Amino acid sequence: MNTGTFTTSTWTEHVASGGEGAPRYAHARATFAYTGVIDGTSTCDYLLYYPGEGFTDGGQASPGIERIEGTVAGRTGSFVVRHDVRYGADGIDDTWAVVPGSGTGDLAGITGHGTSKGDTATIGYTFDYRFD
Repeated sequence: MNTGTFTTSTWTEHVASGGEGAPRYAHARATFAYTGVIDGTSTCDYLLYYPGEGFTDGGQASPGIERIEGTVAGRTGSFVVRHDVRYGADGIDDTWAVVPGSGTGDLAGITGHGTSKGDTATIGYTFDYRFD
């Protein structure tokens, strides 16, 4: 399994519906910087769900779409991943997969999936990939 880390460069969030302490959802746009098997930058859009006060399950569940530009194993291009991430007191717990057919440049034909987990400014990830 290939590994690396990423850091959040920017985070902008806007509540779309609902109020403080009540169930609500928001849109967030983030940019990340990757090192490791992925070396590059990305832009990610999340739909965030906040369940409101009294929720004891550990956080919000959020789908996301991210476009990563840079290199994977020395190949240059971009690709898109789909996230299923949960946020809670322990940070993030994310599983993600490359969107089929989204690779460009030398990354055309990339497939794979990964995980991210952590609660610090720098998050570790795993990425199992291949080129068709």
